[in-house]
Amino acid sequence: MRRLGALEAGGTKFVCMVGSGPGEISAAGRFPTTTPDATLGKVSAFFREHGPIEALGVASFGPVELRDGHPDHGHITSTPKPGWQGVDMVGPLREALGVPVGFDTDVAGAALGEGRWGAAAGLADFVYLTVGTGIGGGVVAGGRLVHGLVHPEIGHLSVPRQTGDDFPGVCPYHGDCFEGMANGPAIAARWGRPAEQLEGADQERAVELEAAYVAAGIRNLVYAVAPQLVVLGGGVSGLPGLLPAVRAALRDALAGYPGLSEHDGDAFVVASKLRGEAGAYGALVLAEQALAG
Repeated sequence: MRRLGALEAGGTKFVCMVGSGPGEISAAGRFPTTTPDATLGKVSAFFREHGPIEALGVASFGPVELRDGHPDHGHITSTPKPGWQGVDMVGPLREALGVPVGFDTDVAGAALGEGRWGAAAGLADFVYLTVGTGIGGGVVAGGRLVHGLVHPEIGHLSVPRQTGDDFPGVCPYHGDCFEGMANGPAIAARWGRPAEQLEGADQERAVELEAAYVAAGIRNLVYAVAPQLVVLGGGVSGLPGLLPAVRAALRDALAGYPGLSEHDGDAFVVASKLRGEAGAYGALVLAEQALAG
């Protein structure tokens, strides 16, 4: 078994794995995200204890700097996470472990995982969309992750406000962007309790609103990047009845344009197959890519 290291670096927890894919994991661990020095120190200690590894893949919360040759490559940039802005994620781990390090966003990692072993296996053009504490996505086009000056920031797309909805939104930058209207904190702010605690009429209304905003976000993706598939993940995506409601709302949002039958069926927007492990498994793909150079 190839011994690759995977790190899914999240805002609340870090997940580490050693192995080569589902069913081929020799070690795994997780611990809470605290200060950068303490947390990255635990990562290094984990891989030294369970190593040696051939390469490490890091799928990190962001925003992050991905441009090769940029002086801040491998750093977290303008995150609202206290204490983590400007942190070098790659340099200390490469130095501590002495192996190549592949680096991308956590949602890009999840996209790679779903593309290799999950719901998008075999496809060259798809989007992984997570709806949870935040909203983000990894875009794969022609079999490769899409990057430019920065990685796609799907959570900050504009979405049309639903009729009668006067909620201001929770995004600290834009207020009522996609993330500001439809992430987990937005649901909690609207109803005074998290999504998993809603029931009855409140749950029904939450699903209706959430489906409308998620469908609006996906409509933007349909028209901008033309995916073959949208994989939906994240904690909020587990709301009872949300997935079929998103599919129905997307049909309404597209309004018959461009008229592809694929957009109308249940196979266009699907649930994550790897669920909460998608990012960590995708980090194994990042490690594999780093090893290949």
